[in-house]
Amino acid sequence: MTGRLLPALLLLLAAGCAQNSQNPQTPVTSAARQAAAIEANRKGEAYVRHGELENAARSYAEALRLSQSLEDAEGIAANAINLSIVRQRQGRFSDARAALGALTESRNLRFSPVRQAEAALRQALLDLDERKFGTAEEWVTKAAGHCGERCPLAGAIHNVRAQLSLQAGRLDAAATSARAALAASRSASDRAETANAMRILGVTALRSGDAAAARSQLEQALALDREIGAPRKIAFDLVALGRAAALGGDRDGARAYYARAMAVSEADRDNAGVAEARALMDSVDKAAAIGK
Repeated sequence: MTGRLLPALLLLLAAGCAQNSQNPQTPVTSAARQAAAIEANRKGEAYVRHGELENAARSYAEALRLSQSLEDAEGIAANAINLSIVRQRQGRFSDARAALGALTESRNLRFSPVRQAEAALRQALLDLDERKFGTAEEWVTKAAGHCGERCPLAGAIHNVRAQLSLQAGRLDAAATSARAALAASRSASDRAETANAMRILGVTALRSGDAAAARSQLEQALALDREIGAPRKIAFDLVALGRAAALGGDRDGARAYYARAMAVSEADRDNAGVAEARALMDSVDKAAAIGK
């Protein structure tokens, strides 16, 4: 659910020339700032792809500052959300919430309903990460209220609801929300949310004890995540496939999936992912040793 900066204000250069401004430097300066904001945003995306999260945060913060200097509402929203996502990945939840303040606490600019919905959804995901499930539910409701009918974020909203149900142990409700997310995301050609929905359906099947159904959904999620190029989600898919293999009694298969997840996490510089995969591999090895 990451927004990207749109170069709409590049039109300022042409508009300024047409008006024959008293200060010929003004439109050039505006265009230069807009170009710098776009470049900073681009660098932020590149740093995220390489796992350099602190550099990504600096780049998004600079893009946000430049967008604020131009009162570019779309740029402010996109970079505030991107900065928040990076801070959340770093485990810096207070900073992640503070980044969203550029969008949610502004009184002088108007942001689109979709951007407001996206910010509310980010708040919900932060609360979900911190296990504040009650307030997460409230933020999801706000996101749905901002978005209205035919919302491009419908798949994401349903997926967050599914995650909340999963956390509460309401497996039937989680599956219902995930199926709604799957339908909405496919209709919108949103591959990321389609993969998320399939992953949740796979985890739901796993918790219900159905290894075959879990494997089917998770393999589809993995294929999409590879197409998109989402290393953290690829690693999560592989861990879940390992759990499905273990549930089906295939220890060697489980260990192989965990090893692949660890390799992906190492390449992505995701230390937490590496630690989880290693711990799961160790548990398989210990179980095998006991069984001998």
